[in-house]
Amino acid sequence: MKQWKFTDVLVTIMVGIVFGVIMKFWDDFYTLIKPILPTMRQLLYGMWFMVGPFAFLLIRKPGAALLASLAGAGLSAFIGHGVQVLMYGFVQGLMAELLFAAFRYKRYNIVVAGLAGVMSCLGSFLLDLYYGFADLEAWALVVKYGLRTISAFVFTGVFAYSIIKALEATKVTTLIRPVSPDEYKHLD
Repeated sequence: MKQWKFTDVLVTIMVGIVFGVIMKFWDDFYTLIKPILPTMRQLLYGMWFMVGPFAFLLIRKPGAALLASLAGAGLSAFIGHGVQVLMYGFVQGLMAELLFAAFRYKRYNIVVAGLAGVMSCLGSFLLDLYYGFADLEAWALVVKYGLRTISAFVFTGVFAYSIIKALEATKVTTLIRPVSPDEYKHLD
């Protein structure tokens, strides 16, 4: 895998910051619908897992998911969500990285992206257990985190992957990751 360049770091951090801003508005929306859809709103929770897999699909280098997740969490902590959110950003990014590493950072498909979101969700669940946020009856845990798992796969697999594919169709991604000479050989 190629070395990181300054532009890779800059783009990855910017992706994290953009998602940090989006997550702030998403948090407001999530809070607003709480009285309307108290349980079903868990299907919207996947947005918080999207930043790391999206960054990796865009940059395609080890560490992109973790760096972007930390950047997004850093902005979120800065704008008032507290330092605890940094731990969530770290764990969610790390869990996505572990999934991408399991595929040797060579798989960029919808299933791998979705599974990275599910791993981020698992990391979030483990932190929720540690902090006491998952102190629920067994059936409620299954419903809440089952819906979050579905949401994680949809947001990181379907949505993030689709956005990256749309960017690739516009050729914007060639500015970030130019086509290698090996890829030209496959065109012959």
